[in-house]
Amino acid sequence: MRDAQPNAIYLKDYQQPGYWIEQTDLTFELQADYTLVTARLSIVRNDQVDGGGTLRLDGQQLELISVAVDGSQIESQQYDLDEESLTLHQLSASHELTIKTRIYPDKNTALEGLYQSGSMYCTQCEAEGFRRITYYLDRPDVMSVFTTHIIADGEQYPVLLSNGNLTGEENLANGLKKVSWHDPHKKPAYLFALVAGDLQVKEDRFTTMSGRDVTLKIFVEPQNVDKTDYALDALKRSMKWDEDTYGREYDLDIFMIVAVDDFNMGAMENKGLNIFNSSCVLANPATATDAAYQRIEAIVAHEYFHNWSGNRVTCRDWFQLSLKEGFTVFRDACFSADMNSATVKRIEDARIMRTVQFAEDAGPMAHPVQPDSFIEISNFYTVTIYEKGAEVVGMQRKILGEEGFRKGSDLYFERHDGQAVTIYDFTKAMEDANGVDLTLFKRWYKQAGTPVVQVSSEYDAASQSLTLTLSQQCPDTPGQTDKQPMWIPVQLGLLGSQGHDMAVNVEPASAWTASSQVLHLTEATQTFVFNQLPERPVLSLFRDFSAPVKVEFDQSRDELLFLLQHDSDGFNRWDAGQRLMLGWIDDAMTTPFALDDPSRNALASLLTDESLDPAMVAYLLTLPSEAYIAEFSAEIDPQAIYQARQQVRLAIAESLQREFSSVYQRLGSDQPYAPEPQQMSTRALKNLALSYLSLVSEAGVSSAERQYQQADNMTDQMSALVTLINGSDSALANDYLARFYQQWKDDVLVINQWLSVQAGSSKLGTADFIELLLNHEAFDWHNPNKVRSVIGAFANQALCHFHAEDGRGYQLLADAVIRLNASNPQIASRLLAPLTKWKRLIPAQGEQMKAQLQRIMAQQDLSKDVYEVVSKSLV
Repeated sequence: MRDAQPNAIYLKDYQQPGYWIEQTDLTFELQADYTLVTARLSIVRNDQVDGGGTLRLDGQQLELISVAVDGSQIESQQYDLDEESLTLHQLSASHELTIKTRIYPDKNTALEGLYQSGSMYCTQCEAEGFRRITYYLDRPDVMSVFTTHIIADGEQYPVLLSNGNLTGEENLANGLKKVSWHDPHKKPAYLFALVAGDLQVKEDRFTTMSGRDVTLKIFVEPQNVDKTDYALDALKRSMKWDEDTYGREYDLDIFMIVAVDDFNMGAMENKGLNIFNSSCVLANPATATDAAYQRIEAIVAHEYFHNWSGNRVTCRDWFQLSLKEGFTVFRDACFSADMNSATVKRIEDARIMRTVQFAEDAGPMAHPVQPDSFIEISNFYTVTIYEKGAEVVGMQRKILGEEGFRKGSDLYFERHDGQAVTIYDFTKAMEDANGVDLTLFKRWYKQAGTPVVQVSSEYDAASQSLTLTLSQQCPDTPGQTDKQPMWIPVQLGLLGSQGHDMAVNVEPASAWTASSQVLHLTEATQTFVFNQLPERPVLSLFRDFSAPVKVEFDQSRDELLFLLQHDSDGFNRWDAGQRLMLGWIDDAMTTPFALDDPSRNALASLLTDESLDPAMVAYLLTLPSEAYIAEFSAEIDPQAIYQARQQVRLAIAESLQREFSSVYQRLGSDQPYAPEPQQMSTRALKNLALSYLSLVSEAGVSSAERQYQQADNMTDQMSALVTLINGSDSALANDYLARFYQQWKDDVLVINQWLSVQAGSSKLGTADFIELLLNHEAFDWHNPNKVRSVIGAFANQALCHFHAEDGRGYQLLADAVIRLNASNPQIASRLLAPLTKWKRLIPAQGEQMKAQLQRIMAQQDLSKDVYEVVSKSLV
């Protein structure tokens, strides 16, 4: 239990700093036991603020050696020093500050600021890690030109990197080496980066649209050099795409990526020197699955796109985090859609929103895309800020059209290049470029929660018209009640009895944008009339997932089957299938389930239609996950959901065994592996068929064994292993798990996958089994990837075991949070999400969850990260 409640920070209290830092010159002396940091800061008074000559610099876990103002050292009685800051008084208009500190990177288990990952030094400064390096105005609106000098043992650390362009390199006495870097572009401290290590480099080049030659480098540990080709290719494609789609050109002479094993996040967009979690950049066919390749492609693009949407134009304060993250997630989603299947990408986006973000909106940590307050900003790197923020950007493109959206983004970059701005500067650029008033739309940024749209329709055969009534309401969320109507773009189609789209003639015409087929819902209730309809159409609403809302629309199962088979919008075919399957699972909770003939025939037709994208068919035949089902349940009964889903899954496998077998045989290939869309799509459906077959036939299990033994790529090998774990007897599964470990035990990333498939298994992942994995030689509490692979997979995937009636799963998760609270508060806090749902579970489970939250709350010295989540969950 904390002695004092940490204070919240509020958006309404934002003020500019009393001083700006125009130039930042840093010298790092990397020594065996510690690092000396000398910061020379050129500060100037902000004339817009009366700071009274006082400057408060942020600093945490720093050992202050000396402070000098304009070259004259000042004594300790001339400044104030505490655990969070260094405050200087009686300053005038401008000064040169010199601050020397000592830090201990090898003891930095929080992985914020400068720390060691193995034998390598690296940094993570977003959001507030720079204050662990030196005393500074560690806030995003303070943008400075950085010059960095690194001094280290040249033999031990031959590679010394920082932001910008390399400006100097020299050998010093005693085997030391000094390297200097200069970044000509102003940036906030959160974009600072430093890396030092004995690394190998893979190099390539890119010529920009104006003819500039840019050097591209990926630095890795020596054993990983053969895993860099795909990331380099993805980087070049990202650079070309950003030029073609947004007109954005890279602006430095060099772009560098460094792969790091110990990293709290996926990657970090530090200017010119991106630091990546190794799992998000390293891949070759033998060690990485198709999903890993696609993740690498998306994350490389995301971090590169930040060069403009985040670096050149950044956030004024952390309440504007979605300005850079939401916009950039939208950009990387569009890139992935262009590189692969747009329909499949949209399905993947919607699954994340409906499974994770809708849950966040319904929980104690619900917050708007632009939050009003926070205690610890690290807790707000959320799916609401990122994915919902991206959906809000996407809705603006739906409303404005692609051409109008491009005009708005061009104006935004032109108007705010080199500035730290707000979310409303973005929407203002969209308004000004298109002559549109988005005042009503801005409610998406300020209102938390998932809007619910209720739908009713009535067809009049005499007038050949259909009346559609849409009503919207947004549930109460913590701190917010009485929500106002939102501007919701409803992309729709009308299907005739032959499965073709019918012409749309709607009144009022002003509510319809024909180019994007979008109906604009802007009031609490609106009625629209569609004319010239010779037959009653089947409604296809919210095509392309046009808005992140829940829809209450009582369509019959016949209509859903019709949409599943005929809708021209691939996303809505999938959505109709998910709604059907949710109905089947609901039925299976009360009565034995069997697949009826119309449903069987509809699913069979998908499997036999070779004109369809196999990856889309794989999604159409995949049941909603247990977490997805939970979000559509009034009260969550995890065991009932698991049992009902298993029953439906088995019924599908039995009913379509012949079709699954045919698909598996047809899609088998001797073609050499390539991480390209068509092959990935084929493997997705082939391996889904294998997973169903293993449930109902020995031949399916034998096929999985054969595929495992013959696989020349990790996608097929891992799919076969997962199938054997979940579809065969335990002795056979354990045999193949042991084989896999012996083959790959020296490859950290592959073994993380091995840990994850066991921890997330409905067959293996009991609390007792998780305890065994936590004590396995491959597990390490200090490595976030391993913690996520075991604890994260268990709590978010093996739900039948996590929610075991004895409460052991909840206790195990709470134990992990308590253990990590002191060493890595960020990771501890992010593990908590499953426990925050306790009020939505059946009482027997919910009360046990609550008890574990109370146990965590009673601990001494809770971090701000953990305190914020637990305290809000218990309200």
